[in-house]
Amino acid sequence: MESNYTRKNIIALPDTRLREKSVKVRVITDETLQLVDNMLSAALDWEKSRPHEMAVALAAVQIGALERVIIIREDFDDKSNQNYVVLINPEIIKREGEIVTDNEGCLSVKDIYGQVPRHSKIRLRAIDITGREVRIKSPNPFIARILQHEVDHTNGICFVDHIADQKDAFFILTDEGDLEPYPYDKIVKSGILPDD
Repeated sequence: MESNYTRKNIIALPDTRLREKSVKVRVITDETLQLVDNMLSAALDWEKSRPHEMAVALAAVQIGALERVIIIREDFDDKSNQNYVVLINPEIIKREGEIVTDNEGCLSVKDIYGQVPRHSKIRLRAIDITGREVRIKSPNPFIARILQHEVDHTNGICFVDHIADQKDAFFILTDEGDLEPYPYDKIVKSGILPDD
């Protein structure tokens, strides 16, 4: 299937859809396959416009579709490998390991990164694009972080929600690709934090 989706189709905070729960996919249809193609097309177009970043993953809600579908890059070291793994109805069944705080960004939160605490290991259950069950035991803390971030999206949670009251947890990406501390009052004024 073809897709004409671009980075312009990726919604960003404070768009309220990003805080809505996505619905379970009951049957994988042609519309589901088209949704996946639209997600891939938007993610890769976003990446083309970002010299210092990689589109590591995307949830369907980020292109305005409230369905429990996420895509995760197959290779995080090789930007030329543009293959993604599709996970439908992903569900974390176990969180384990230590809590690790590290930088996290999001295609729906422009240029802002945050120091977010996450479990270093998770176990996840989902189905693939053919409807077969998939079980994943995260091989490292980085992949565990990505999976937790994307499953959060399907539950209407953004990474900034985890650190909304931590004034020194936010950073901005400079044109040179460096992260610099970002004033909390600007974060508040930006409208990206949750209302409650």
